[in-house]
Amino acid sequence: MTHRLKTFTVTMLALAASLQAQAQGLSLPANRVLAPVASPAQSQADYIVAVVNSEPITNREVYREAQREYQQLVQQRRAPPDVQALLPEILEGLINRKAQLQLARDTGLRVEESAIDQAEQSIAVQNQVDVAELRLRVTRDGMSVIQFRDQLSDQILMQRLRERDVESRVRITEQDIDQFLREQPAAETKGDTQINLAQILIAVPEVANAQQVDALKLRAQRALERARKGEDFATLVREFSDATDLASAGQLGLRSTTRYPELFVRATTPLSVGDVAELVRSPAGFHVLKVVEKIRPGLPTMAVTQSHARHILLVPNARLSEAEARSKLAEFKKQVVTNQSEFATLARQNSQDGSAALGGDLGWASPGMFVPEFEATMNRLAPGEVSDPLLSRFGVHLIQLLERRKATLTTEQQREAVRAMLREKKLEEAYQSWAQDVRARAYVELREPPV
Repeated sequence: MTHRLKTFTVTMLALAASLQAQAQGLSLPANRVLAPVASPAQSQADYIVAVVNSEPITNREVYREAQREYQQLVQQRRAPPDVQALLPEILEGLINRKAQLQLARDTGLRVEESAIDQAEQSIAVQNQVDVAELRLRVTRDGMSVIQFRDQLSDQILMQRLRERDVESRVRITEQDIDQFLREQPAAETKGDTQINLAQILIAVPEVANAQQVDALKLRAQRALERARKGEDFATLVREFSDATDLASAGQLGLRSTTRYPELFVRATTPLSVGDVAELVRSPAGFHVLKVVEKIRPGLPTMAVTQSHARHILLVPNARLSEAEARSKLAEFKKQVVTNQSEFATLARQNSQDGSAALGGDLGWASPGMFVPEFEATMNRLAPGEVSDPLLSRFGVHLIQLLERRKATLTTEQQREAVRAMLREKKLEEAYQSWAQDVRARAYVELREPPV
């Protein structure tokens, strides 16, 4: 076994060199010999590197998976890991996947074609294309449609296995939630909370007399009132602030509360993100403080940003293609932006969902209430702005954001947020333990590369 592991390591080193060179758009020098048993060309050949129970894992599978992950990291402009360290992890992941898929099939789990069709459609919607275009892109990326659908089938099968063997066993009791909420105040006092504050500083000279101080305080209060009315804080910083951080819109940076002045921490601790504190007086002057970001590791947020939007929905059918729906909504947007038509009127006349009677009004919505593609587009809009036509699983939408607000979760909503967070944590722990057990019960043999 020692010899086998050693030769397999040599194969991984050769494969790593080939992958690294390809990712950099280079070709390896012809005279560069990494190992006598595994050249870069051989690293792309198809031979068995491992057997899980009776099912093989080929060198090409490892190479293809490593190449996909490596290129994904490059596209995301993230520093790719050392490929020599990445490849053994890729192989171990493939071993775990094979073992789990075998367990699923051996215990009677199956995936229907309709479920694969639905998954394929969902991916197409997320990428704002139809299924035909998605398949063209998949083919251009070097994967056949059959391979792509097989991968979707495997993913669905593994998800169903996890739901049956792991998720069904995880329970969060009311006592678990009570204990978490009791421990929360102690967790917040540990100093691990991080905040990012933006400030408007009205400087008070050391030699200022009482009249000058009062005048400066009035100026600070005017800035505070306008900030609390929702005016753009960066604009107020440029207008009022005497600080030197104007280029950063007054933001002081995300840091631990222990690295902020105690005056600032006391003023902002009770606040949610987006709130503006009472006026703070320090030796430097008067401070208007806004909470830009607040991170409490391991704790769910107890306040959310809600959005009030309206939309027009057109559902493509035999008489209205997706392209025609997009064109029609683009014309509606032009009419709204140029004040030729009211959005609500167009929605009542054209929208094909239950909100039409309300002028497309969707009411106040918390995060997670809409499908991801709709919510992501809505979140990028400024109040009053109209989106471009957007495809979702329901049809083609035109969205107008009306306003946003901060909302504190009700007691019941807070408990549900805690329940979801604790469940996710327990699920991850249970999954890791379960996956290790499945892996331990599988027969795994690492194969020597061909000479």
